[in-house]
Amino acid sequence: MANTDFIKDLKFDDRGLIPAVAQDATSGEILMLAYMNEESIKMTLESGHATYFSRSRQELWEKGSHSGHLQLVKEILVDCDMDAIVLKIEQIGAACHTGHPSCFYRKIVDGKTVEIPTGLDTNPKILYDVYNVIVDRVKNPKEGSYTNYLFEKGIDKMLKKVGEESAEVIIASKNYVKAEVQYETADLLYHLSVVLVEQGLTWDDIFAELRSRYNKQISALNTYKRDA
Repeated sequence: MANTDFIKDLKFDDRGLIPAVAQDATSGEILMLAYMNEESIKMTLESGHATYFSRSRQELWEKGSHSGHLQLVKEILVDCDMDAIVLKIEQIGAACHTGHPSCFYRKIVDGKTVEIPTGLDTNPKILYDVYNVIVDRVKNPKEGSYTNYLFEKGIDKMLKKVGEESAEVIIASKNYVKAEVQYETADLLYHLSVVLVEQGLTWDDIFAELRSRYNKQISALNTYKRDA
């Protein structure tokens, strides 16, 4: 049982809430702002996963419980007035529901809101972007679209391309040509995205499956350590 003595010293507002900032424990980047109540703090301490209180839904929510984008809490800080919390976390996937790594992806420039270039193409957001383009092509076909061509040919053609691109990744990897591995892997991910759309699945479904497998491994490891 986690020690919760410090909670009595926290200064909650008149709704029983306290602001909580999620910060990347490694980079120091601010990822998001949410609110916690006494129960969510206790749940966070027990599970090690950031759990908040939704003001709009009026309910507790474990970050990433559906998407797989969990926040693994490494350390909890409180400010000098005891009325704000910082959770230093390891973020799994994107912190923001938009797919951005941080909810703070915009800044004010000359009185206008401008999106900050953050190299988002290096994180899973680009998979969502590509996926959404494919969905749009299905709903709004365009002449000459390769995506529409694949959907016209059907699942057999899609799977053939997945097989071909997988083989290309294998060959490039076998030859130790990094640029080709990078290029062919991107091709493979695109064609996998096409198959996911055709099958009615999303990348969230895939990430959730990976998270489930990871959690089982961690649970088994913790059980082994406890029983050892």
